[in-house]
Amino acid sequence: MKYSRVFINSLAYELAPEVVSTSELESRLAPLYKKYRIPMGQLAALTGIQERRWWPKGHRLSDGALAAAHKAINETGVQVGDLGAVVYTGVCRDQHEPATACRIAAELGVSKDTAIYDISNACLGVLSGILDIANRIELGQIKAGLVVSCESARHIVDITIDNMLADPTMQNYAQSLATLTGGSGAVAVLLTDGSLPLQGERQHQLLGASHRSAPEHHNLCQWGLQEAGVHLYREFMRTDGVTLLKEGVELARDTWSHFLDQRNWLVEQVDKVICHQVGASNRRQVLNALNIPQEKEFPTYQLLGNMGTVSLPVTAAMAHDQGFLQKGDQVSFLGIGSGLNCMMLGIKW
Repeated sequence: MKYSRVFINSLAYELAPEVVSTSELESRLAPLYKKYRIPMGQLAALTGIQERRWWPKGHRLSDGALAAAHKAINETGVQVGDLGAVVYTGVCRDQHEPATACRIAAELGVSKDTAIYDISNACLGVLSGILDIANRIELGQIKAGLVVSCESARHIVDITIDNMLADPTMQNYAQSLATLTGGSGAVAVLLTDGSLPLQGERQHQLLGASHRSAPEHHNLCQWGLQEAGVHLYREFMRTDGVTLLKEGVELARDTWSHFLDQRNWLVEQVDKVICHQVGASNRRQVLNALNIPQEKEFPTYQLLGNMGTVSLPVTAAMAHDQGFLQKGDQVSFLGIGSGLNCMMLGIKW
């Protein structure tokens, strides 16, 4: 995938207001920790995550996405009527149908010509949305499009902790650790063909993207519903973290090679990278496998945890705001999601 007329003009985000420390979650697991003599602080030591943020109880996902969308519109001054597509890409949604994007589009007041739909691709949802909009722009179908997402970890973490206490086995503990890293937030990414009279400093050119998949590993991380009684279903999430990391690193290595060949870049020519935020071990192993020095990557997982689809774009926005990403940098977005799927984007900042 190569692009010549696609620009990212806004990366706007909204962080959930409630700060939840890792020690707070571990205190809720005290009976399990006592049974297996697990020292307090183990979760932070394994993941490097000190805290994450959650939305208040009863928070509506589309409200978070709308807050980020309004920021993107206000930041750029884009006319809502110029939006040719509004795409919601979160794992979490308001409901099964209609698309969560419909309420967001209605509240924004988009035109009747605007395409409105949801995309689901695990933690790669926002990147998938970016490329979907980019394809429409490159083909000349639209001048601008908005990708929005909002993720909430509160409910699934609460359920997982209850399940860990009800079934206090080491196997259940191991398969539940990844869920406890979950954070919450919202993001809006505005893409245009560069022809609209926008305000603001952002004009990051999307150059190309690579994608590789290994669907044989689709069962390594699953989040869904399981039967809990007659006409009663309960959410669950389980992750084979060790195998997921091993196979994810292999897929990332393959995708990175393809990405560099496609862009005709040497690894040394990539100035900065923004990765999907999972934790300390994932960061270290992925960067080492791709021969990327850690100083070229901007981490946020320590204070935000894993916000799913929202993690990578919010991290990019923060990296820009703090001066880590500089005008003219050759930047790569590196995303790996359960499925397994891997996507890498090349951007001229």
